[in-house]
Amino acid sequence: MAARTSRSSAKDRPSYRCTECGYSTAKWLGRCPECQAWGTVEELGGAPAVRTTAAGRVTTAAVPIGQVDVRTATARSTGVDELDRVLGGGLIPGAVVLLAGEPGVGKSTLLLDVAAKAASDEHRTLYVTGEESASQVRLRAERIGALSDHLYLAAETDLSAVLGHLDAVKPALLIMDSVQTVASPEIDGAPGGMAQVREVAGALIRASKERGMSTLLVGHVTKDGAIAGPRLLEHLVDVVLSFEGDRHARLRLVRGVKNRYGATDEVGCFELHDEGITGLADPSGLFLTRRTEAVPGTCLTVTLEGKRPLVAEVQALTVDSQIPSPRRTTSGLETSRVSMMLAVLEQRGRITALGKRDIYTATVGGVKLTEPAADLAVALALASAASDVPLPKNLVAIGEVGLAGEVRRVTGVQRRLAEAFRLGFTHALVPVDPGKVPVGMKVTEVADMGDALRVLPRGRSRTPAKERAAE
Repeated sequence: MAARTSRSSAKDRPSYRCTECGYSTAKWLGRCPECQAWGTVEELGGAPAVRTTAAGRVTTAAVPIGQVDVRTATARSTGVDELDRVLGGGLIPGAVVLLAGEPGVGKSTLLLDVAAKAASDEHRTLYVTGEESASQVRLRAERIGALSDHLYLAAETDLSAVLGHLDAVKPALLIMDSVQTVASPEIDGAPGGMAQVREVAGALIRASKERGMSTLLVGHVTKDGAIAGPRLLEHLVDVVLSFEGDRHARLRLVRGVKNRYGATDEVGCFELHDEGITGLADPSGLFLTRRTEAVPGTCLTVTLEGKRPLVAEVQALTVDSQIPSPRRTTSGLETSRVSMMLAVLEQRGRITALGKRDIYTATVGGVKLTEPAADLAVALALASAASDVPLPKNLVAIGEVGLAGEVRRVTGVQRRLAEAFRLGFTHALVPVDPGKVPVGMKVTEVADMGDALRVLPRGRSRTPAKERAAE
């Protein structure tokens, strides 16, 4: 009798669940320990029952790994070479890809182009939009030339309706724009909540695996730049891609964050324009200013985006300050590293004309230089601007600069030099011992800022730095 009373009291004990993420607990909490939201834990009723799972019938027998058929995991091209580069060759049947980026960066434009190019008689594509009407998507498709008879379009925000479209169309590729706008009627909470995103993503992933259908999910980001929704979403999908770019610039980068089928150090480059978005096999032209004569305050460097070398231009301008505290403005560069280069030039390079002047530094084409390999180019651009003397034409500078003024080695020097030489640059400043250099390119090894500053015309009377040309 006592045992029966104990069981009934445990059954009648109230339970609580978070309306945002679905976390269940036996007691009320002011803050959900799962999603860290305040005031979202509400009473449900009886305490959650303890369940056990018994062994059941297996669906597929386990086989030795050497006997697994890999033909079903062959990648199929999306029709967009730059996206294929990041994916590792294309889309795998059954793979689920999450593409996230800032609003207005061009996610929907890119995926609509992919939807049209990947559609064929044997491989239908279903594009489901939850943010726009079907007519709005049709107008964009006409503008960018993404119309296809094998591309099907649906505007739905109900998960059951989306699954119904899958049964009717039987697509080889599903594009869901976006996963935060779809909701399941069986789950409490508004669309975009953690519980809804988890349920919708789980249902689409199960459908993809069962049908052998590739799926592209568009994800929103928070104001901090992280993917909105539960972190579990990134663990469930096979590939996570980040779509980056300044909305005021033409350049867009697709960077791999997670990839179960390939490397995550590849970057796809795209150009966004009025007619849509196109891949850039050679994007370095966006970051350079073509001139007939050298201009003071400019220096070229080669940055690595993943495995991809890109030639970029650093510009600096110094003017007399009209206020007690001179301005320090940067665009495309880290303010802290520019300030460090100013300190190194003043202390190690003996350039004292920078302390009381307004200084502006920027990159060309919207590229962001964050790696230390651009330090030497930033320092030389500042020195050139301060002395109003241009650097030699066809010169690139590669190297990290330390606080002691030394020029340190960086990774991928040979790939950087090969890219610079391919674009017609014949002279490079690099750290000591760069390895094999392109034939016909003059490489000047610099150990510190003193050696590097000798490339300015005012330092030609000094002892030249160690130079060597490839034999």
